[in-house]
Order: sequence, then structure tokens, then C-alpha cells
Amino acid sequence: MTIKIPEERSQRYYMETQRKGNITEVETMLAFLKLGYAVLIPYGCSERYDYIVDFNGRFIRIQSKHSTKLSHGKGFCFDIRSHHYETGKVVHDQYTDDEIDYFATSYDGKCYLVPVGAYKSQVKLRLIPSKDNRGIPCTWAKDFELEKVIKKLEMEQKDER
Repeated sequence: MTIKIPEERSQRYYMETQRKGNITEVETMLAFLKLGYAVLIPYGCSERYDYIVDFNGRFIRIQSKHSTKLSHGKGFCFDIRSHHYETGKVVHDQYTDDEIDYFATSYDGKCYLVPVGAYKSQVKLRLIPSKDNRGIPCTWAKDFELEKVIKKLEMEQKDER
């Protein structure tokens, strides 16, 4: 999918989204560091992942993504495609499990970890239920909180031994 953006606007847009992405990347790396995990950063920008977490000897490739509040205010979302420019057009590419293992984002002071392949283009995570509680299926943010996902990974790692 490509979207045509005027050249001067595309450069400004790119710089702003790059800054937001950098902030999210640092916030999510810090969350891992606070839990005691080593964070490894690849040299240059040639990898599809932003960083690697040394999870008890297992390397987990992480792609961080900036999240935004949903319009109804009950959750947040983030795009899980990469974006680059070709001849003045925005090009979107999917990530695969050959390239990364998880998407990481931060929202309202918490870090979230979502496995690659779980969604197609955008992740929407719900923080609070709807007022009418109609029972519409949703994806709860609490299920993807970093600490919960880490505990699940630790249990899987123990079972493998």
C-alpha cells in the first residue's frame, strides 16, 4: 500500500514519527533493564528489529512501536508495519517471525509485549470495558503487560529444561 505525501510534508512527518519511535524504543528498553535483562542494540539500521533482549541465554528480537490513544479513550493502538519512502510515497511492509519475535510499546507508563504474527496491521488493546458492557470481544492490554509475558516465557523456558 502506498500513500502519496508532498515532499516537504513527508520530511517533517518522518522526523516527528522518528522522534516518537525513538522515545518508545528507549522506554521499552528501560522496562527490560529495570527487570534485570541485558539489552543488545545492533550496529547501524540494517536489521528489522530495534534491539535484542538476552532472556536467560535466549535472544528475543524486539521491534518497538509508538502507541496512541484510541478515539473513545478506553485503550490504545499501534501500527505493526514498517514504513519507508520510495519516490515520495509511503510504503508499508509487514514483519515476519523470521525477522522479529515481539513488538514492544509503552502507554501511560507501562510496557506491553505482543508476539509477531498475532495481528495483521494494527494492534488495539483495551484498558477499560465499555459502559454498556455488550460483551463485544476485545483484546485486553493487561494480557500483554511486559511482566505477564515475561512470566509466561519463564514458565515455558522451565518446561523446556
